[in-house]
Amino acid sequence: MILSSYERMIARRYLLPGKGEGFIFLVASISLVAVMLGVAALIIVMSVMNGFRAELFDKIIGLNGHAVVQGYGGRLPDWQDIVRTARATPGITKATPLIEQPLMASYEGRVEGVLVRGMLPEDIRANRTIQEKVVAGNMADVTPGSGRVAIGARLAEALGANVGGQISLISPQGQTTPFGTVPRIVSYTVAAIFEVGVYDYDKSFVIMPIADAQTLLMLGDAVGMVEIETVDADRVATILPPLADKVGKSGVVTDWRSMNASLFEALAVERVAMFVVLSLIILVAVFNILSSLIMLVRAKTRDIAILRTMGASRSAMVKIFMTVGVTIGALGTAAGIVLAFVFLFFRQSVVNAIQFLTGQNLWDPSIRFLTELPAKTDPFEVLAIVALAIGSAFLFTLYPAFKAANTDPVQVLRYE
Repeated sequence: MILSSYERMIARRYLLPGKGEGFIFLVASISLVAVMLGVAALIIVMSVMNGFRAELFDKIIGLNGHAVVQGYGGRLPDWQDIVRTARATPGITKATPLIEQPLMASYEGRVEGVLVRGMLPEDIRANRTIQEKVVAGNMADVTPGSGRVAIGARLAEALGANVGGQISLISPQGQTTPFGTVPRIVSYTVAAIFEVGVYDYDKSFVIMPIADAQTLLMLGDAVGMVEIETVDADRVATILPPLADKVGKSGVVTDWRSMNASLFEALAVERVAMFVVLSLIILVAVFNILSSLIMLVRAKTRDIAILRTMGASRSAMVKIFMTVGVTIGALGTAAGIVLAFVFLFFRQSVVNAIQFLTGQNLWDPSIRFLTELPAKTDPFEVLAIVALAIGSAFLFTLYPAFKAANTDPVQVLRYE
């Protein structure tokens, strides 16, 4: 929409307050602020939702892989063959034997439920999700036969355990006596404490060499599962079927979508719902632009009539008033983008400040899975939000603009 010099001058004049037009300017200012808040709210919420999904995906996949081959009865005696078969399957980049077993852990009278995870020493060293999140001790000390383990930070807090402390793992699979099965209790030294950022993992994981886990659980040479990683987590539906056909007699192949289906589906539904609900804020703000333009047209009826008699065309009137409305929407959108990115940059500080002022724990990791408020801004979503705001402003200015263009100068000026 190209404006002539006089059209730009008139549009600029209508954007600024004139004598006796303070109320119209106030309504227009409120409209701009409303658009700003609506755009900022939408960008902030969508970024946080994207951050939730990305953080959960990275941490869950980092510890659980893209899929697992789960043995029937919790055992895979022929796991070496399954590992070789998996590594030879196109699209699969890594196959790792694992043992995972829920047990009880005790430390100085405190007892907590834990998830023992047995891994090969080289896999422990290669797992960046764990290695980069060690907060105390050294993962290199977790070696076969050393009696040393690594535990999550929240578990360490719950038990009161520190590096160098002795925790006891209690397994129900023990020796059978005439009086029943005696639970097996083995003590281990805490060599390292890690914090991956997912509360459930930090609260329950006990990581040890796979040989020690086999001894503790009396598995012999068997493992519980084989973890699979692929070239693309989103393509597991096409990569895994050949492997499932080959290992069907030994175990079941389950991918990350099935293991965490309820969580990621809930996030997807909530993401769409929040976008729809918060979009209504922008529409309400644009309605304010519509009302302010209608008021402006009514206040400027005499000016419009004079401009028409001086030769201004109907299209010029349409362009002038549409420029006013779209400019308000564009300025509000730009301010909203700036506000959103400032808030996202200081998001954790804002959460901490609100918690300090209210005395309430707004970010309980036991409820929200993650220890900090995440955020990941999608440029395409930002463009969609900008298009929604400016497009709505454009559409909602059509009525007052055409109303101004249809002003009859004869009727307005006949008694002047």
